[in-house]
Amino acid sequence: MKDNLIKYLFALTLTLSLFCFSSCKKYLDKSPLSDISDTEAYKNFTNFQGFTEELYNCIPLISTQDYHNNWNFGEDEMWEIGETRLLAYAIDQGDFWGWNTSYYSWFKTGGNGSSQNRGDKGHLWGLSWYAIRKANIGIANLDKLTDATQEEKDLIAGQLYFFRGWFHFMLMQYWGGLPYVDQVIPADQPIKLERLNYQQTADKAAEDFQKAADLLPIDWDETLIGKQTLGNNNIRINKIMALAYLGKDLLWAGSPLMNRESTGNSDYNKEYCEKAADAFAKALQLSETTGRYQLADFSQYSQLFYTFNQSGKLPGLKESIFTENLIGAENQWRWNQVNDYRPMTIDGSGIKVNPTANYVDYYGMKNGLPITDPASGFDPTHPWKDRDPRFYHDITFDGVKCVINGGNVGNDDHRQYASLYTGGLYRTANGNKAVLTGYMETKFVSQYMNDWDGFKDNNVFILSLMRLSDVYLMYAEATAEGYGTPQSKASGYGLSAVDAVNKIRERAGVEDVNSKFLNNINDFMGELRRERAVELAFEGHRFTDLRRWLLLTESPYTLKKAVEFDRDMPDEDIYADPVNEKVKNFREVTIVERHLSQKHYWFPFLTSDVNLYPGFKQNPGW
Repeated sequence: MKDNLIKYLFALTLTLSLFCFSSCKKYLDKSPLSDISDTEAYKNFTNFQGFTEELYNCIPLISTQDYHNNWNFGEDEMWEIGETRLLAYAIDQGDFWGWNTSYYSWFKTGGNGSSQNRGDKGHLWGLSWYAIRKANIGIANLDKLTDATQEEKDLIAGQLYFFRGWFHFMLMQYWGGLPYVDQVIPADQPIKLERLNYQQTADKAAEDFQKAADLLPIDWDETLIGKQTLGNNNIRINKIMALAYLGKDLLWAGSPLMNRESTGNSDYNKEYCEKAADAFAKALQLSETTGRYQLADFSQYSQLFYTFNQSGKLPGLKESIFTENLIGAENQWRWNQVNDYRPMTIDGSGIKVNPTANYVDYYGMKNGLPITDPASGFDPTHPWKDRDPRFYHDITFDGVKCVINGGNVGNDDHRQYASLYTGGLYRTANGNKAVLTGYMETKFVSQYMNDWDGFKDNNVFILSLMRLSDVYLMYAEATAEGYGTPQSKASGYGLSAVDAVNKIRERAGVEDVNSKFLNNINDFMGELRRERAVELAFEGHRFTDLRRWLLLTESPYTLKKAVEFDRDMPDEDIYADPVNEKVKNFREVTIVERHLSQKHYWFPFLTSDVNLYPGFKQNPGW
């Protein structure tokens, strides 16, 4: 990373020198730096890579850009009532202008790639357009890279094409079709690029992702130039990344929302899904044959999301393919977001957030069936028994021990144990900061979440924007919809759609998709969507998934619920074995119902942007 920073700073200095001194008048004192020609930044790999490094710095920081951030906007989380600074609150109210007006939002305008300030990294809109222009400048100057091998030229070009496609993709999945900027627009000329529809924009991005995949290696460590930074190349853009995002771009283009925006048809577009499946198949086949990316063992599942007391080690293992910005990774989590997942009774700070009861319901049984299936064995008098193992990893339920040393928080009321039953301490203390939903989240933090035993410090959390498990599930969706059945396979790949889902379930110790869901696409898609909800829970995917499936405005996805129940056995027995707790009066109640309309499937553009020129049109309803 130090080598990367040195290269980046060199490029920044060089670029600033070029721009600042090119406009100097002759009568000004001449600086030695003004002798640098306009080809210097691009003449060899070292210089050009220094220029390119800034694109990595434009990747947004989503999880902890500020003291508290929020990135789950579906029906998955409930933040404390009345906390108006959060974009999640604005989304619940139908105020999608909040993407730029909410204090805690990672979508905002502004920002540039040169800043090393963490607070400048939560600006998807501003950073994306900045990065797209920079990528275009680089592509326009590829012919100046003369002092370089073909491998070095390919590495530079591949990164530039990838980032141009990726930043367009990141924008269009929230705002819809865009002008695809694939040229350097002179500052003194009017902009005339009209908005394309979603699929037209996706086609342009797909061309860039494909170019990147054709040019880039699987592993930079295996290249001659990469051996100079051996062991520090993990986040470099590579062939598998490009293929995986090519597949994601095409699957999104083929999804019901995007197909409707482009063609008026609200079904999946089978042609796009088939092409997406083929791209995912290539990425997965390369991962499996080379070992470049691998599913982590379930015993290491926590390390996909956070590390604790591991000397600042980054989480993700070999499963993480693409992550948020790493700026300040060694300490960005410890004082901020981590507090939000702990109840006030054991931590006196934070804006509190908890998983909704209806979202927790997606965690089915170990036998692979949803809890709503009569054959699942789910028992509302023993609701925590025999659940999907990921339930026990991700969710804290009633009776679970949350504090190692109970004396630090007061043994007299057993507050070291989660009191999440109706009327329990965690549910009633501290007003709006109480655990409103009856569940707490431990996917991103240790179960022992109190300050007193040191679990606040030495946490490192990085949000993966794409994991290998996500690619398997996207492959399953694209293959089933593109090739027609749950048993279908993409060209040249051995796994069927259902095989890919089962591969993720098997890692977690969950039985395969039941045969009753394999008779038609609709039944299979119900289980696939539930699998995505569980495996990718709270990782920022749900909001876009609900939107692209045209489910955001449909009940029950508009509801956020709490679970209510009474204990039906002695407290001490519950604390000794919470999984087998017996309860009574088990039920769910609605906390929030969102009233959203068709316009809420897309974010609105700022009025100042749509007024730039006639071809830049506002999204419908805004």
